Amino acid sequence: MRSERTLALFSRRERPAHARVRRFAEAQGLPFMELDTEDAARALVNRTFPAAMILDAEGEAESTLELCREFKGDSFTAIVPLVVLAPGSGADLGAQALAAGADEVITDEISEHEHDLRMELVLRRAARDVAVHPTTRLPGTVLIERDIHERMQSGAGFAVCYADLDHFKEFNDRYGYNSGDKIILLLSKILRDVVRALAPGGFVGHIGGDDFIFNLPLEYLEPCCDEIIRIFDELIPYQYTEEDRRAGYFLGRDRRGAVHRIPLMTLSIGIVTDQLNTFSHTGQVSELAAEMKSYAKSLPGSKYAVDRRVLSGDSSEPRPDDMRGGGRRAPFLT
Repeated sequence: MRSERTLALFSRRERPAHARVRRFAEAQGLPFMELDTEDAARALVNRTFPAAMILDAEGEAESTLELCREFKGDSFTAIVPLVVLAPGSGADLGAQALAAGADEVITDEISEHEHDLRMELVLRRAARDVAVHPTTRLPGTVLIERDIHERMQSGAGFAVCYADLDHFKEFNDRYGYNSGDKIILLLSKILRDVVRALAPGGFVGHIGGDDFIFNLPLEYLEPCCDEIIRIFDELIPYQYTEEDRRAGYFLGRDRRGAVHRIPLMTLSIGIVTDQLNTFSHTGQVSELAAEMKSYAKSLPGSKYAVDRRVLSGDSSEPRPDDMRGGGRRAPFLT
């Protein structure tokens, strides 16, 4: 979306250095947004993925550095490229900004040409960052694996949730890839907003296509999944034409040319927790999560299913007698 390519500048007062930023944004064809409060800057970064956020450290350097640390210390906002404008030559402020997590520091004393080169490099690095999915700007597989590993090491209870859309391919075939991309973005926003609001310490990543992973402290599993499914089921019918929405399906052909009724999209979530098992490596978790996702997809409607099997001794093969699911959710572990 266009708003997600905004170049945003947060500053407490107007000064000449901002003219360079405005001119650069215009030359790049990027919408430019000026923010004059920290709350406004937080709101923008928390709700969208700007092309870059620029923090002007003039006047209140420590407060700006603290805001930088806040953004870069949060897995949801850390992926937004962050530039600090340092007054004068920058002195020690530049090093402090980099230590606080800034992706780039630009001082007043560099030339206009160098200013533009540094800004271009920030945007290029963000565009080619393989750790972030290019469509949703959510962390990709590398960071997903890292987050699972850190949760395993922490010893705290966690849940790894594998979310996947049902009947997405058929929707894509009927409505086109552009509409399909909008569905992917919609789901990414639902996951991100719900996890951020209801699960402190949660994480959302995008494997690719319509496959997402979100990791939660165990105690937030049920309220998060219930809310994700509620919002998804409320919004998804409005992504269809009125005719398809009223019917609750559309007619589509399979690979053999046979015509079938294709229901509206639903959401399946397969979940693995460490409540009954201790995992030795992330591969065990991701394999079981994928298996539970496939199991959830075999059930009707939007739902989530929690794996309640226990690993047999040192074997990575779970016992199949306690995998449950049904309705909107599987019986929750107690």
